[in-house]
Amino acid sequence: MSNSFSKEERVAFEDMLEGFQDQLVLSKLVNKYRMSDVEAERSNNTIWRPMPYIATSYDGMDQTGNFKDKTQLSVPATIGYKKSSPWILDAQELRDQLQENRLGDAAKQKLASDINLAVSKVASLQGTLVVKRTGAATGFDDVALADAIMNEQGIPMNDRRIALATRDYNSMAGDLAKRQNVVGKVQTAYDRAYIGDVAGFDAFKLDYSERLGAATATGVTIGAANQFYVPKATSTAATGEVGNVDNRYQTITVAVTGGALKEGDAFTITGVESVHQITKQATGQLKTFRVVKVNSATSIVISPPIVSAQGATEAEKQYQNVSATPANGAVITMLNTATAYANPFWHRDAIELIPARYAVPTNAGAAVLRATTDQGIELVFQKQYDINTMKTKYRLDTMFGVVMVNPEMAGIELFNQT
Repeated sequence: MSNSFSKEERVAFEDMLEGFQDQLVLSKLVNKYRMSDVEAERSNNTIWRPMPYIATSYDGMDQTGNFKDKTQLSVPATIGYKKSSPWILDAQELRDQLQENRLGDAAKQKLASDINLAVSKVASLQGTLVVKRTGAATGFDDVALADAIMNEQGIPMNDRRIALATRDYNSMAGDLAKRQNVVGKVQTAYDRAYIGDVAGFDAFKLDYSERLGAATATGVTIGAANQFYVPKATSTAATGEVGNVDNRYQTITVAVTGGALKEGDAFTITGVESVHQITKQATGQLKTFRVVKVNSATSIVISPPIVSAQGATEAEKQYQNVSATPANGAVITMLNTATAYANPFWHRDAIELIPARYAVPTNAGAAVLRATTDQGIELVFQKQYDINTMKTKYRLDTMFGVVMVNPEMAGIELFNQT
């Protein structure tokens, strides 16, 4: 019983959980999926999550030749974040109970920040829709371009979010504060630097943001012909084993005359326009891509893959996302021409948060408290006393995963680009 929690500590933990839940801002803005504990352990904390189906349609009454299999794509989701905040208090420090509470609050704040940061990083680094602005953030026109790129590609108009770096957000608020003809919002923009909903997006201010460095590669072109991608649900190994395929990425060959490509770079390809995901009509706008990995000077992994339907398979028709296969030698134009904050925007269905739990024994000498937030995130609070040193160890733990289910439903907005 020497390691059991006091009534005051239990109340403090309940207060801690309440505050922790309030600080989980970004985690509230994405979908949740909960794996069973047994399933997670037996699958090495990985599960394949389905991407949305995209259907095809045909004209006429007689559909005899059109009954074809639909290809269900999926992506691997891993519970890859195991965050812990430990601390120690000795028998003298414990005379001041506020000391324990302050350290608990700091631990809670850090873990909440870790979860928000993980969501922000996935949105910023894996989203493939890119909006480039040559000037500073000004307000509606900026967010309206994010709205346009989503609408053009058939992304649902509800449940859209945009999270802006503080300086970019405040620039928008500053522009709004000058507009005396916008009732209500002007005052809150001036008093609280708050802009609210803009152009169909729920807008949020970040106190930390990913910065995307300027691209250094020059003279980049497509290095081979017929580089298009054919989606497939599974692949068969030489041994006959069938496994799932992650269709978010494609390896392509490029040519670079100067500098080097790097992870995170954003670009367009001459002659390769985006299409509406449902109608398959070209939008008249170049499709945006991200560099996910650099294999060598001439080989990179990109997202999304180039699905032009050149191969005319049913899966290509279903998931076509560009108007044409890039020509050999087609010019690649880099979009991130200056280092800037990568302000993420996304549809709620693009990202999933996967809460997980630890099976901590309650009869192994340490006192254990656990609780779960509304989003399914579990906090485990543990305490153990060491009689040798008269010190008490505390730790606050959480475990979760974040996965980009569809990178074509998320992106970034870059300001002050040349």
